[in-house]
Amino acid sequence: MKKALLLVFIAFSMQLHAQSENGTDTNNKWNIGIELDVLPYATGGYFGAGWVGKDKWRGRALFADVNKPDFVTKDGFSDHHIKAYAVILDRFLKDNWKGWWIGAGPVYWKSDIKSDSSNATKNFENFLLNGSLGYNFNIYKNFYVSPWAGLSLKVGGSDNFVLDNKEYNLPLLNPEASIKFGFYF
Repeated sequence: MKKALLLVFIAFSMQLHAQSENGTDTNNKWNIGIELDVLPYATGGYFGAGWVGKDKWRGRALFADVNKPDFVTKDGFSDHHIKAYAVILDRFLKDNWKGWWIGAGPVYWKSDIKSDSSNATKNFENFLLNGSLGYNFNIYKNFYVSPWAGLSLKVGGSDNFVLDNKEYNLPLLNPEASIKFGFYF
């Protein structure tokens, strides 16, 4: 599934690139793009995002399937699996989708987590508000790489729960960082 999604992304990007205007100013016209993020793939999951933008603003919709590493999961728990869905509004400081950007928006996490002392698992859901900052580097024509970091604030959803006599609560603040690869036309 992950390899197929990556191949579709590359093929779609190449087709879109063939149809795009090369080297033109994207200011004052609508652009659309697609992105892949390294972090979910590195944890055995997947990611996809699409965006629409004009001038220095863009709106992104994304989904991710992430296996949170155990070293960042509360002691006594493991295998924290997250399916995330988000809508983010970004603002660039420069034209043509280059340079610094800052973004924010709502995120929904559907999670399951396992106890370290048995096979018992618990499903739970949370709503978060995300703030992100990144930098788009142009790789070639309309292809870019974007290292980024973000912080999500838990604003609702599941509260504390007990699993195998151990209490768990998603932290109030959830940091993350990764690298995205994208293409626009």
